[in-house]
Amino acid sequence: MPAPANSSACVPTMRAQRRATATSPSPSRLIQPMPPVYQLARRSPWLAPPPRAPAAPAPAAVNPVAQATLLGQFGDWGAYAASPGGQKVCFALSKPTAMVDNPPNRRNSTMSVYLFVSSRPGDKVKDEVSLLVTNYTFKSAAEASAAVGPTAFPLYTQNDGAWLRTAADEPKLVDAMRKGADLVVKTQTARGTQTTDTFSLKGISQALDRVAQECQ
Repeated sequence: MPAPANSSACVPTMRAQRRATATSPSPSRLIQPMPPVYQLARRSPWLAPPPRAPAAPAPAAVNPVAQATLLGQFGDWGAYAASPGGQKVCFALSKPTAMVDNPPNRRNSTMSVYLFVSSRPGDKVKDEVSLLVTNYTFKSAAEASAAVGPTAFPLYTQNDGAWLRTAADEPKLVDAMRKGADLVVKTQTARGTQTTDTFSLKGISQALDRVAQECQ
């Protein structure tokens, strides 16, 4: 499902210090957040999740791509650029083409999932993969994964965000996304619902190329 062509944006790039093991990292290992903590998308999503911070009530409606410029729509992926606090951020964004819950139908129409692949030249960050959900939260540090075909990569979840547990996996996952047809993300909500979200990868290569062109 493509992102709205004229949406303005707030983008997740939740960079955290990760362990290279399968053990869930302690929240104390996450980098400290920069203020402001909450913007239009509940929390400025390119910031790390605040350690041990309680989840804040979600707004009734959230636009996670506020205050960004659409660079182009490529298949099921949009390419965007923004400059929060004067720091340039470029990202490719998509929403799931299919959402499955177990038990069934636990998420409603106000609950959305967004997948971002972000670059921040000022921080020397390229192709950071992250997930943002709105109007619900993940079960903290629960087992979660992102898979393209048979290859799965473990995710770390906290509050309304998820990102790859191991930073070294990012180029591997992005390469697999460029070559694959679908990305399947499996997570667990704070209520214990097992979720499976499928993202089409149609247009991801063109969107990432446009992002790279904008944020060299």
